[in-house]
Amino acid sequence: MTVITEPEALLSHLHKTDGSATYSYAGYTVIGAVNGPIEAQKRDELPEEAIVDVVVRPSAGVGGTRERHLESLLQSTLRQIILVNNFPRTLIQIILQITVTPENEYVNGKLVQANANLPVLPALLQTAILSLLSASLPMTATLTSTSLAIILEDGNRQIITNPTARQIEKSQSFHVLAFTSQNELILAESDGAFTMKEWDDVYSAAYSQCCTTTTAGDTDTLMDEGLPTGPDLKHFVRSTIEQKTASDLYWK
Repeated sequence: MTVITEPEALLSHLHKTDGSATYSYAGYTVIGAVNGPIEAQKRDELPEEAIVDVVVRPSAGVGGTRERHLESLLQSTLRQIILVNNFPRTLIQIILQITVTPENEYVNGKLVQANANLPVLPALLQTAILSLLSASLPMTATLTSTSLAIILEDGNRQIITNPTARQIEKSQSFHVLAFTSQNELILAESDGAFTMKEWDDVYSAAYSQCCTTTTAGDTDTLMDEGLPTGPDLKHFVRSTIEQKTASDLYWK
Protein backbone atom coordinates (compact mmCIF):
# COMPACT_ATOMS: atom_id res chain seq x y z
CA MET A 1 0.00 0.00 0.00
CA THR A 2 1.28 3.45 -0.92
CA VAL A 3 1.24 5.89 1.99
CA ILE A 4 -0.38 9.19 1.00
CA THR A 5 2.21 11.95 1.46
CA GLU A 6 -0.34 14.75 1.13
CA PRO A 7 -3.78 14.76 2.80
CA GLU A 8 -6.81 14.03 0.63
CA ALA A 9 -10.49 14.60 1.37
CA LEU A 10 -13.88 13.99 -0.20
CA LEU A 11 -16.94 15.79 1.16
CA SER A 12 -20.69 15.13 1.12
CA HIS A 13 -20.52 11.80 -0.69
CA LEU A 14 -22.89 9.89 1.63
CA HIS A 15 -26.41 10.85 0.63
CA LYS A 16 -28.37 9.62 3.68
CA THR A 17 -26.53 11.78 6.18
CA ASP A 18 -26.57 15.50 6.99
CA GLY A 19 -22.83 15.68 6.35
CA SER A 20 -20.01 13.32 5.44
CA ALA A 21 -16.32 13.24 4.62
CA THR A 22 -13.56 10.79 3.80
CA TYR A 23 -10.07 11.79 4.89
CA SER A 24 -6.82 10.03 3.97
CA TYR A 25 -3.35 10.80 5.26
CA ALA A 26 -0.31 9.13 6.85
CA GLY A 27 -1.56 5.65 6.00
CA TYR A 28 -5.01 6.12 7.54
CA THR A 29 -8.36 6.52 5.80
CA VAL A 30 -11.43 7.43 7.86
CA ILE A 31 -15.03 7.89 6.70
CA GLY A 32 -17.15 10.25 8.77
CA ALA A 33 -20.90 10.81 8.88
CA VAL A 34 -22.78 13.47 10.84
CA ASN A 35 -26.48 13.59 11.64
CA GLY A 36 -28.00 16.41 13.61
CA PRO A 37 -29.26 18.24 15.32
CA ILE A 38 -31.91 15.54 15.74
CA GLU A 39 -34.33 14.72 18.52
CA ALA A 40 -32.69 13.11 21.54
CA GLN A 41 -34.26 10.53 23.79
CA LYS A 42 -35.99 12.08 26.78
CA ARG A 43 -33.74 10.30 29.27
CA ASP A 44 -30.59 11.63 27.56
CA GLU A 45 -31.49 15.17 26.50
CA LEU A 46 -29.89 18.18 28.12
CA PRO A 47 -32.19 21.17 28.78
CA GLU A 48 -29.74 23.88 27.66
CA GLU A 49 -27.45 22.30 25.08
CA ALA A 50 -27.06 19.55 22.52
CA ILE A 51 -25.56 16.14 23.19
CA VAL A 52 -22.46 15.35 21.11
CA ASP A 53 -22.29 11.61 20.55
CA VAL A 54 -19.14 10.23 18.89
CA VAL A 55 -18.89 6.64 17.68
CA VAL A 56 -15.54 5.21 16.49
CA ARG A 57 -15.59 1.94 14.57
CA PRO A 58 -12.34 0.00 13.97
CA SER A 59 -11.22 -1.22 10.57
CA ALA A 60 -11.80 -4.82 11.68
CA GLY A 61 -13.64 -6.48 14.52
CA VAL A 62 -15.70 -4.91 17.28
CA GLY A 63 -14.79 -1.73 19.10
CA GLY A 64 -13.33 -2.05 22.56
CA THR A 65 -11.45 -0.04 25.17
CA ARG A 66 -9.30 1.68 22.55
CA GLU A 67 -12.34 3.02 20.70
CA ARG A 68 -14.05 4.15 23.92
CA HIS A 69 -10.93 6.12 24.86
CA LEU A 70 -10.78 7.76 21.44
CA GLU A 71 -14.50 8.61 21.60
CA SER A 72 -13.98 10.31 24.95
CA LEU A 73 -11.11 12.44 23.60
CA LEU A 74 -13.02 13.37 20.47
CA GLN A 75 -16.21 14.24 22.31
CA SER A 76 -14.51 16.51 24.85
CA THR A 77 -12.57 18.28 22.08
CA LEU A 78 -15.44 18.76 19.63
CA ARG A 79 -17.80 20.03 22.34
CA GLN A 80 -15.48 23.00 22.80
CA ILE A 81 -16.02 24.27 19.24
CA ILE A 82 -19.56 23.14 18.32
CA LEU A 83 -22.18 25.72 19.32
CA VAL A 84 -24.10 23.22 21.43
CA ASN A 85 -26.05 25.98 23.19
CA ASN A 86 -27.82 26.77 19.92
CA PHE A 87 -29.57 23.38 19.92
CA PRO A 88 -30.93 22.48 23.37
CA ARG A 89 -32.51 19.04 23.93
CA THR A 90 -31.10 17.66 20.67
CA LEU A 91 -28.46 15.16 19.56
CA ILE A 92 -25.51 15.64 17.21
CA GLN A 93 -24.18 12.24 16.19
CA ILE A 94 -20.73 11.77 14.65
CA ILE A 95 -19.81 8.32 13.33
CA LEU A 96 -16.21 7.64 12.31
CA GLN A 97 -15.34 4.43 10.48
CA ILE A 98 -11.65 3.57 10.15
CA THR A 99 -11.29 1.81 6.79
CA VAL A 100 -7.53 1.75 6.16
CA THR A 101 -4.61 1.54 8.59
CA PRO A 102 -0.87 1.53 7.80
CA GLU A 103 0.53 -1.84 6.81
CA ASN A 104 3.51 -1.34 9.09
CA GLU A 105 1.20 -1.07 12.08
CA TYR A 106 2.11 -4.75 12.39
CA VAL A 107 5.74 -5.37 13.31
CA ASN A 108 7.10 -8.93 13.12
CA GLY A 109 3.55 -10.19 12.73
CA LYS A 110 2.34 -8.49 15.90
CA LEU A 111 0.31 -5.33 16.33
CA VAL A 112 2.43 -2.50 17.70
CA GLN A 113 1.03 -1.79 21.16
CA ALA A 114 3.05 1.30 22.06
CA ASN A 115 0.75 4.34 22.00
CA ALA A 116 -1.86 2.18 20.23
CA ASN A 117 -4.67 4.63 20.99
CA LEU A 118 -3.08 7.83 19.75
CA PRO A 119 -1.67 7.47 16.18
CA VAL A 120 -5.11 7.43 14.53
CA LEU A 121 -6.41 10.38 16.57
CA PRO A 122 -5.34 13.17 14.13
CA ALA A 123 -7.12 11.42 11.24
CA LEU A 124 -10.27 10.98 13.34
CA LEU A 125 -10.26 14.64 14.39
CA GLN A 126 -9.71 15.89 10.84
CA THR A 127 -12.48 13.66 9.48
CA ALA A 128 -14.89 14.81 12.19
CA ILE A 129 -14.22 18.49 11.43
CA LEU A 130 -14.69 18.04 7.69
CA SER A 131 -17.91 16.08 8.28
CA LEU A 132 -19.26 18.82 10.57
CA LEU A 133 -18.42 21.45 7.96
CA SER A 134 -20.17 19.33 5.33
CA ALA A 135 -23.26 19.25 7.57
CA SER A 136 -23.12 23.07 7.95
CA LEU A 137 -23.20 22.83 11.73
CA PRO A 138 -22.21 26.13 13.38
CA MET A 139 -18.83 26.09 15.12
CA THR A 140 -16.64 28.69 16.77
CA ALA A 141 -13.58 27.42 14.87
CA THR A 142 -12.16 24.55 12.88
CA LEU A 143 -9.34 22.22 13.95
CA THR A 144 -6.09 20.87 12.60
CA SER A 145 -4.17 18.05 14.26
CA THR A 146 -0.83 16.31 13.88
CA SER A 147 1.29 13.65 15.59
CA LEU A 148 4.98 13.76 16.47
CA ALA A 149 7.54 11.42 18.00
CA ILE A 150 10.85 12.11 19.71
CA ILE A 151 13.52 9.58 18.75
CA LEU A 152 17.06 9.26 20.07
CA GLU A 153 19.56 7.90 17.52
CA ASP A 154 23.29 7.76 18.27
CA GLY A 155 22.79 10.30 21.04
CA ASN A 156 21.00 12.76 18.73
CA ARG A 157 17.44 13.80 19.46
CA GLN A 158 15.11 13.98 16.46
CA ILE A 159 11.48 15.09 16.16
CA ILE A 160 9.53 13.22 13.49
CA THR A 161 6.14 14.38 12.19
CA ASN A 162 3.52 11.70 11.45
CA PRO A 163 5.84 8.82 12.48
CA THR A 164 5.37 5.25 11.35
CA ALA A 165 4.53 2.44 13.74
CA ARG A 166 8.18 1.32 13.84
CA GLN A 167 9.28 4.85 14.66
CA ILE A 168 6.64 5.11 17.38
CA GLU A 169 7.73 1.78 18.86
CA LYS A 170 11.34 2.93 19.33
CA SER A 171 10.52 6.53 20.27
CA GLN A 172 11.03 7.89 23.77
CA SER A 173 7.74 9.83 23.58
CA PHE A 174 4.77 10.29 21.25
CA HIS A 175 2.52 13.35 21.03
CA VAL A 176 -0.76 14.38 19.40
CA LEU A 177 -1.62 18.08 19.31
CA ALA A 178 -4.60 19.93 17.86
CA PHE A 179 -5.03 23.65 17.27
CA THR A 180 -8.06 25.76 16.46
CA SER A 181 -8.21 28.04 13.42
CA GLN A 182 -7.45 30.87 15.88
CA ASN A 183 -4.09 29.14 16.54
CA GLU A 184 -5.06 28.08 20.06
CA LEU A 185 -4.01 24.72 21.49
CA ILE A 186 -7.15 22.68 22.19
CA LEU A 187 -5.81 19.12 22.59
CA ALA A 188 -2.48 17.74 23.79
CA GLU A 189 -2.04 14.02 24.43
CA SER A 190 1.40 12.59 25.18
CA ASP A 191 2.87 9.23 26.06
CA GLY A 192 6.41 8.53 27.22
CA ALA A 193 9.18 10.48 28.94
CA PHE A 194 10.22 13.96 27.84
CA THR A 195 11.61 17.19 29.24
CA MET A 196 9.98 20.62 29.13
CA LYS A 197 12.52 21.67 26.48
CA GLU A 198 11.52 18.69 24.34
CA TRP A 199 7.84 19.53 24.86
CA ASP A 200 8.50 23.12 23.72
CA ASP A 201 10.19 21.81 20.57
CA VAL A 202 7.27 19.45 19.89
CA TYR A 203 4.81 22.32 20.37
CA SER A 204 6.77 24.54 17.96
CA ALA A 205 6.93 21.80 15.32
CA ALA A 206 3.19 21.08 15.62
CA TYR A 207 2.36 24.79 15.56
CA SER A 208 4.36 25.28 12.37
CA GLN A 209 2.39 22.53 10.64
CA CYS A 210 -1.11 23.31 11.95
CA CYS A 211 -1.18 27.09 12.34
CA THR A 212 1.04 28.74 9.77
CA THR A 213 0.55 28.99 6.04
CA THR A 214 4.07 28.48 4.74
CA THR A 215 5.66 29.70 1.54
CA ALA A 216 8.80 28.25 0.01
CA GLY A 217 10.94 30.71 1.95
CA ASP A 218 9.16 29.91 5.21
CA THR A 219 9.77 26.19 4.67
CA ASP A 220 13.48 26.82 4.22
CA THR A 221 13.50 28.81 7.45
CA LEU A 222 11.81 25.98 9.35
CA MET A 223 14.37 23.52 8.02
CA ASP A 224 17.17 25.83 9.12
CA GLU A 225 15.64 25.95 12.60
CA GLY A 226 15.64 22.15 12.74
CA LEU A 227 11.83 21.86 12.83
CA PRO A 228 10.24 19.05 10.84
CA THR A 229 8.12 20.25 7.94
CA GLY A 230 4.90 18.75 6.62
CA PRO A 231 1.76 19.64 4.71
CA ASP A 232 0.08 22.93 5.54
CA LEU A 233 -3.00 21.50 7.30
CA LYS A 234 -4.69 24.84 7.93
CA HIS A 235 -4.52 25.71 4.25
CA PHE A 236 -5.67 22.19 3.35
CA VAL A 237 -8.89 22.50 5.38
CA ARG A 238 -9.58 25.98 4.03
CA SER A 239 -8.97 25.04 0.39
CA THR A 240 -11.06 21.86 0.71
CA ILE A 241 -14.06 23.84 1.95
CA GLU A 242 -13.53 26.55 -0.67
CA GLN A 243 -13.55 23.95 -3.45
CA LYS A 244 -16.70 22.33 -2.05
CA THR A 245 -18.46 25.70 -1.76
CA ALA A 246 -17.47 26.69 -5.30
CA SER A 247 -18.76 23.36 -6.60
CA ASP A 248 -22.09 23.75 -4.78
CA LEU A 249 -22.59 27.29 -6.12
CA TYR A 250 -21.61 26.44 -9.67
CA TRP A 251 -24.57 26.83 -11.99
CA LYS A 252 -24.99 23.61 -13.93
